[in-house]
Amino acid sequence: MQALAARILLLWGVRRAGLAVLAGAIGALALPPFGIFAAMFVSFTLLVWLLDGATGNAETGRAGLSSSFWIGWWFGFGYFVCGLWWLGNALLLEAEEFAWALPLAVLGLPAVLALFYGFATALSRLLWSDGMGRVAALAAGFGFAEWLRSIVATGFPWNAIGYAAMPIPLMMQSSHVLGILAISALAVFVFASPALLGTRKGALPGLLLSGLLLSAHFGYGAWRLYLDPPPEGGKTVTFRLVQPSIDQSQKLENTDRIGIFEKHLALTAAPTEEGRPRPDVIVWPETSVPFILTENPDALVRIGDVLQDGQILLTGAVRAEERGAGQPPLYYNSVYMIDDKGQILGASDKVHLTPFGEYVPFETLLRRFGIEELISLPGGFTAAASRTALKLPSGIGFYPLICYEAIFPAEIPTDLGGANLLLNVTNDAWFGATPGPYQHFLQARLRAVETGVPLIRAANNGISAAINPFGQIIDGLSLNTVGALDATVGVETVPIWNGFNRDLNFWLVLGTLTFLAAVSSLGFIRRKN
Repeated sequence: MQALAARILLLWGVRRAGLAVLAGAIGALALPPFGIFAAMFVSFTLLVWLLDGATGNAETGRAGLSSSFWIGWWFGFGYFVCGLWWLGNALLLEAEEFAWALPLAVLGLPAVLALFYGFATALSRLLWSDGMGRVAALAAGFGFAEWLRSIVATGFPWNAIGYAAMPIPLMMQSSHVLGILAISALAVFVFASPALLGTRKGALPGLLLSGLLLSAHFGYGAWRLYLDPPPEGGKTVTFRLVQPSIDQSQKLENTDRIGIFEKHLALTAAPTEEGRPRPDVIVWPETSVPFILTENPDALVRIGDVLQDGQILLTGAVRAEERGAGQPPLYYNSVYMIDDKGQILGASDKVHLTPFGEYVPFETLLRRFGIEELISLPGGFTAAASRTALKLPSGIGFYPLICYEAIFPAEIPTDLGGANLLLNVTNDAWFGATPGPYQHFLQARLRAVETGVPLIRAANNGISAAINPFGQIIDGLSLNTVGALDATVGVETVPIWNGFNRDLNFWLVLGTLTFLAAVSSLGFIRRKN
């Protein structure tokens, strides 16, 4: 490995940039649906050796900082292009209107997101050394960059590095204590540690620490899943998850609204399988109702006719709010709660809107260039000021997360307002049979593990599932399956840590990594002098 590291260290120009892009692209193989965990070890090992070349004696001061930034940027560009190329599928659904923006989605967004990884590598260069410390510096830099990525411009933390370290429930449990940001920082340390074999300096302590972290990661997962199982019994709710798999182009054409509505009703009314209890709650996906419910009382009557006595429907729909004469209404992406009499018992609106999908950021400027949101509503959607928990007459409550709100841990407070379950309704049909729905499903699934709260997820074309507080799938429907799934879920939560604890742990992890990097860097400087 020393010979390979030496060759990579000496790369220059296009070859260096090309290998950085390839390293990032290899890392994307660790993401769903591939889940090749080992790919990240190759990816970050290459990145460390490339950065070794950028921070050698030939490049000092600003030159070394600039080179480190561009290596990180090229790495991030490869990672995000290969991890997010599927976003272009949404633009091709109305190609005559949006195809021109395909390069912006497939190349432009990755180029912007790669700035965060360029910042991470430039930051790590400030504390770069010749041993384990440089791996700690890289981990701290990426941890801080992922935190920035989760908050800047409302945040877009999709495919944070930590998700690659949690492909199965055994490897998910650490996130309950540390959260995705701390896991991302520690994952970079572990993924990058094989690079120490290429230089031999600091290899033993670095690999030992990496092995200890991996052992703790797997060990805690095994303890939580198998040695400390949840108590049996307790209150349960039976759900029917409706997955109609309506093609997005059909929804956009808006010519068969009655047919779409009736398909949801038919799946709702389908008989239960023999031996299964009757569903208490029916869940339809995001924006399932293809018209404004409050303007169509007949639709509410039809829903009441289909629901059996005592059943409740939770459905995604567009909610309109009138503002007075001469002003267009405000539109909200919402979840309605409807009873068996067709009465609306409550609603909760989306708080964290999707940029360019539901609203145009920097609207005044960008609309001048003809940039519109994908969902055509006058003025786009309006973000709600706060999220409302939905409570059934039985007292069981749901904390709703609409679409990509589920990728933001910060959207789920410690106090769920009396809710016992997380509810995620989404429409991933925008992205077809691509990695997008699989990536979205993993990230939503991790919210159940982090919070220790069961998750009910209904997606138009999948992946719909009932998930327990440990991230285990109770039952689910695969991508593009048409069907209605009945699943019984316990409403007992199993939290150990809360969001504040996870945030605190993230900064403790970041501080520890920075301290290790700083100590190593100071020792490196003394040895040079």
